[in-house]
Amino acid sequence: MSLTVKCPTCQAPVTWSADSEFKPFCSERCKLIDLGDWASEKNVIPVKSEFDPEMLDQLGYDEADFFLDENPFKDDKNQ
Repeated sequence: MSLTVKCPTCQAPVTWSADSEFKPFCSERCKLIDLGDWASEKNVIPVKSEFDPEMLDQLGYDEADFFLDENPFKDDKNQ
C-alpha cells in the first residue's frame, strides 16, 4: 500500500515512495517555487523577537541610552 499526499505547491497527488524524486512535491518546478517563496520570505517561521522595548522601559533604560551623540567613525582631523 502506498501513501498519496498533496503537493504543497499545486495540490497535485504525489505518491510517497522511495521512487518519488521530488517528494513531497510533484515536480522540480513546484520544489523551486516553494524554495523561491522561502527565499523571498513569502514563507516564514514566526518567532518572538528577543528585543523587548517594554522590558527596557521597566529596567529604566531610555531610548537615547542606545544612541551615541557623536559619530565614532568621524575623523576629527578632516573636519
